This record gives sequence, structure tokens and C-alpha cells, in this order.
Amino acid sequence: MASFVALLLGLPVALTCAPQKADYVVVSCFPNAIIANVPECPYGWEIDQLSLGGMCYTGIHSPGYYRFIIPDLTPRNHSYCGTQSEYMPGKDAKYIFYNSIVSNDTSLTVRNQPVNYTFSCVYRAAYLVNNAVFSQRVATVYVNNGSLGTFRSQLSMNVFTNSKFLYAKDAPYVIDTSEIGSEVFIGIEAKGLSNRFKVVINNCWATPTPYSTDKKRWSLIINSCPADYTVTIFDNGKDSRSTFKFNSFRFQRLEKVSTVWLHCEVHICDAERLVCQP
Repeated sequence: MASFVALLLGLPVALTCAPQKADYVVVSCFPNAIIANVPECPYGWEIDQLSLGGMCYTGIHSPGYYRFIIPDLTPRNHSYCGTQSEYMPGKDAKYIFYNSIVSNDTSLTVRNQPVNYTFSCVYRAAYLVNNAVFSQRVATVYVNNGSLGTFRSQLSMNVFTNSKFLYAKDAPYVIDTSEIGSEVFIGIEAKGLSNRFKVVINNCWATPTPYSTDKKRWSLIINSCPADYTVTIFDNGKDSRSTFKFNSFRFQRLEKVSTVWLHCEVHICDAERLVCQP
């Protein structure tokens, strides 16, 4: 969202540039950075008179706009140029990062409209990842938080060769009937996230169809804990990737070679605010 507060002091002053139709901040929300573009007109301020968070004069002049960049959501001082964050718990948990672009004129008389643009980026914290364990696919999640700011995050679920999780198996990954019961190593990763965020697996289950709501299902992980003795969780909530293994199986009364679909509910946890490891 973007808003502005304008107060006209004294008589109107002729602008040196042509007014633009846009009177809002155009925000791009990335997994580890935020970019805000402010229209150069109609306010008439110079680039060195606008600051991010009222403290950082780091704007870049691009045609028609002044661009301000928050390059890292995990700065060493935990607040890049006054950037604030808030965690909103609940069923649709989310993180909100917000800041403002304000004007500053040290002259005795102010001849331009004061500017106070506020903007925010909203990131969902909970996702459902679907994957065919024996016919591998990658799930990509796209999230929009309105018409101005957008956020794209890619969550991938891969089958790995062993417990070191160094090499992903080629897709499609097929297990022969003679290999039923062999170990399957799964890694769920969120690419491009700022390193303050960790991937936490809440629940995982398998179905004989691509539909996560299928009544025929077998639970593997429940409330971040193994659902049976064949499941081992290696890492969960420690990094941008969480890993586990289970013994392969097939559903009864179906064809001998069947596809088993794996579904996992995961959430992105802010390690600076919350205890992420279950």
C-alpha cells in the first residue's frame, strides 16, 4: 500500500517538471529485498532531499522516478534505514515489512509540498507444497499482496540420493515394485529467502492422487514429529531447507505400480522473532 501526506505552505510554486499521473509508490517485494519507486513529479523535490526512513539519503534517480532499495531484510543492525517488521500470527500468518520515504528541506522557507510516502510488503508465512514422490515435480508458489507490491517465492520439494542431501534425483523418480520399502530422502527448500527466515515442516502425508484432500491418505509427519517408526526428520527449522526420510510404500488394492503423491504443510519462520526449531 502507498499513501502520502501533502501540506501546501504559502503560495503555489510553479513546478520545474511535468506532473505525472502516478502519485503513489510502486513497490516490488522480493524474498530478500524491497524496491520502492517514487514519482519524480509533481512534488519537485531533489533526490538529495528525500530519505528512506528519514535517515538514509540513498535514492537513485531513474527516468521519471526516484528509486529506494532495501537490499537485505537481514541487516546486521536488524533495521536497514528504519525498516520495521511485524509478525501477524493466525490461520493466515504473515510478515509485514514497512518503511517510509520522507522529504527534508533545511531552508528557512519550504516551497515544495512535504512528502511522506509509506509502503509495506506482506509475505505469507504458510504454504502447501505438493509433489509426486515417485514421479517428481517442483511446486512453485506465487503470492500477490495487492496491486502495488508483489512477492514471489519458490518452494521446491526434491528426492535426494542419500542422507547427505547433496544430489537430487532426476525426475521422474520411479521406484520398482521390488524396491518397495527402500528409503526415500526428501528435502524442502525455499530459494532466495533472506537468511533470517527458516523453513519449518508442520505436516506431511501421502495420497494415491494429486489431491491433498483425498480421504485415502497416509501420514508421515504430524505437528513436526514423525508419524511412524519409518520416518526420520534430519533438519527442521534450522535453515532455508528442511529434510527427512521415510520408507517407500504403495497403497493397497491399486495397480502394482502406482504414483504416490506427497503433500507437506510448511511455514516460513522468522528466527529473529520466534523459536523456529520444533
